[in-house]
Amino acid sequence: MTERNIRVAALDRPAAEDEPVEIVERKGIGHPDSLCDGIAESVSRALAAAYLDRVGRILHYNTDETQLVAGSAAPAFGGGEVVEPIYLLIVGRATSEYEGTTIPTEPIALRAARQYLEAHVPELDVGTDVVIDVKLGEGSGDLRDVFGEGGVAMANDTSYGVGHAPLSETEEIVLNAERRLTGEYAAEHPELGPDVKVMGKREGDAIDITVAAAMVDTYIGDVEEYAAAVEEVREYVAELAGEYTDRAVSIDVNTADDYDAGSIYLTTTGTSAEQGDDGSVGRGNRANGLITPNRSMSMEATSGKNPVNHIGKIYNLLSTEIAERVVDDVAGIRDLRVRLLSQIGRPVDQPHVADIHVSTEAGIAVGDVEDEIRTIVDRELADITGLTERVIEGDISTF
Repeated sequence: MTERNIRVAALDRPAAEDEPVEIVERKGIGHPDSLCDGIAESVSRALAAAYLDRVGRILHYNTDETQLVAGSAAPAFGGGEVVEPIYLLIVGRATSEYEGTTIPTEPIALRAARQYLEAHVPELDVGTDVVIDVKLGEGSGDLRDVFGEGGVAMANDTSYGVGHAPLSETEEIVLNAERRLTGEYAAEHPELGPDVKVMGKREGDAIDITVAAAMVDTYIGDVEEYAAAVEEVREYVAELAGEYTDRAVSIDVNTADDYDAGSIYLTTTGTSAEQGDDGSVGRGNRANGLITPNRSMSMEATSGKNPVNHIGKIYNLLSTEIAERVVDDVAGIRDLRVRLLSQIGRPVDQPHVADIHVSTEAGIAVGDVEDEIRTIVDRELADITGLTERVIEGDISTF
C-alpha cells in the first residue's frame, strides 16, 4: 500500500469570508486571455484523442504557449467590420512520429482552433477576421523519457498546484455571473458578446460587482438600444447575485462608457481582441475559473499542458477537486486550502507533500476531521489517472 506524505493543519490565516476586503475576478470566455486558454486546451484534447486513436497512448506534447495579437475593427450600429484581422499563434511541442506512425500534429491543432473559435465567438469569421498559425516543435528527449510507458506517469517537473473550497459568496457571484451571462443570457440576447469580464469586491458586508460587457453592433440599432442592453445586463446580474448572498450588492456595467463623447463598448465580433487587447495562455483565470488574490494561487498555466504528467495542469486541477470533495463529504469545514508539490521523476500519484490547511466551524477541532480529510486526499491521489481521462473528455474546465 502506498504511503503518501499528507499533512493536515489549521489554516493560519482568516477564512476568506472573514477578511475585511476580498477581491475576485473572472475573465469571460471571449476575453483574449481566455480565448488563448480555450484554444490551447482544445488543441490539447484534440492531440490526446489523436494519439490514443492512432498509437493507443498519449505521447508527449504541450500547447500552453498560445498567443493572440489583437486586430482592429470599425464597429457601427447595425453592423461594422473588421479592419485588421486578429493573429493567433499556437506554439508548443508535440510528438509527430511514434514507432513508424506519423501524427499530423499541426493540422490537428489548426482544425481544433478553428472549431473552438467558431463555437465560442460566432460573430468572428474564422476565414477572414482571424489568422491562425501553428508552430509545434518536437519535445525534448529527456521529457519524453520521463513521460513513461503506461501506468502512473512520472512528474515532468518539480512544481506545485493549489486549490480551495468552498467558494465565498463573492466568488460564487463572480463565477456564475459570467458563466450565465455568456450562456443562458446570451442565448436569448445575441447583442451580448462572449467577452464579459466580472470583477468583484467585498468590503465588509458590501459587495460591488463591476461588469465589462462587449456589445455586438449587428444587434444594436442606436445608442438608446445600447443603453437599454447595458441596463438589462445590470438587472440580470443583480437578480443573480441575490441567489448567492443576503449582503447588499451594487452592480455597475461598462463604467468606461461616455455617452456624451460617443465612447461606448460596442464591438463587431463581441471580443476586445478586435480593439487592441492582446492575449496569452495563463494570464487569466486559474484552474477553478477565477482570479483570487485573497487565496493561494499558482503562476502555472493550466490550459494546453498534457494531462498525464504535467504538474502545472494536473496538480492545479486535482488540488481544486480535492478541496471540493473534502468540503462536500466532511461536515463542519468553513475554508480549506490544498497545496500539492511534485518532484521531477517521482510518480504523480505520490506528491512530495500534500499540504492541507483547514478552518473549521465553532466546536469542531481540526483533529476531529483530520482522518476523514486524509482518507479523501489519499483516495483522490490514487485515482489521478481518472482525472486525466476526464480532462481528455472535456469534462473538467481548466479556466
